[in-house]
Amino acid sequence: MATGGFDGAIFDVDGVLVDSPHERAWKDALRELMEGDWADIREHTTWSEDAFTPQVYQRVISGKPRTAGALAALEHFQFPDPQARTQTYAARKQAFIVRLIEARQFTAYPDALRFVMAVRDLGIPAAAASSSKNADRFLKHIHLDTFAQQEGLTYDFVHPGLTLLDFFDADLSGRDLARGKPDPEIFLTAAAELKAAPERCFVVEDAVSGIRAAKAGKMAALGVARADDQQLLTAAHADLEVTTLDEVVGLADIFVTAT
Repeated sequence: MATGGFDGAIFDVDGVLVDSPHERAWKDALRELMEGDWADIREHTTWSEDAFTPQVYQRVISGKPRTAGALAALEHFQFPDPQARTQTYAARKQAFIVRLIEARQFTAYPDALRFVMAVRDLGIPAAAASSSKNADRFLKHIHLDTFAQQEGLTYDFVHPGLTLLDFFDADLSGRDLARGKPDPEIFLTAAAELKAAPERCFVVEDAVSGIRAAKAGKMAALGVARADDQQLLTAAHADLEVTTLDEVVGLADIFVTAT
């Protein structure tokens, strides 16, 4: 896999590296509120359990910081006074996600683990850059040494006890920044910490907001359409869209389409 002229690789976590239960937590938290504390406003919204689809999650919530995601969901379902309800929804969702993480209700995507190790083997520094403050909770439980052994992969940088959290040269996940995606601040900060020019970096994202942030930062954007949403990523101007990172034959593929 050719380096494609890149000096930095930046990875979102949820939906890219980890099949996380965030969508489940957002959906279940809102259902619980609507069946309990907020039952009296149900008829004044467009919410229903069936209306909270994976497509809504990807288009409206995914990739945004927790508070922004909560507000976006409430506005999407036309809740009365959504600003006043945002913190309650965000806190309920956080309680759900922590329980799911502690119960290990998540898995890492094998194609993503193969890809990040192949990128490292090319000598390209890598950063994790998720808006979620829970991202590191996932990364520390993913053991690359065990995965490499199971896959029969041999790399000099793999050592006993290596986790995905230890793997990255920089970790921006959950950092308090002034602006969330689709603003490019998190990706520009990651590039700076990798000591790479933004235009020499590529970003791997599954969310529309993340693709837009990458392009706003003048970076190449590799979209991973894991939720049958390739058209959304294309519309957000991803430079290359794949359904699995095993499809990326060479990083030059991204570089060519980005220039």
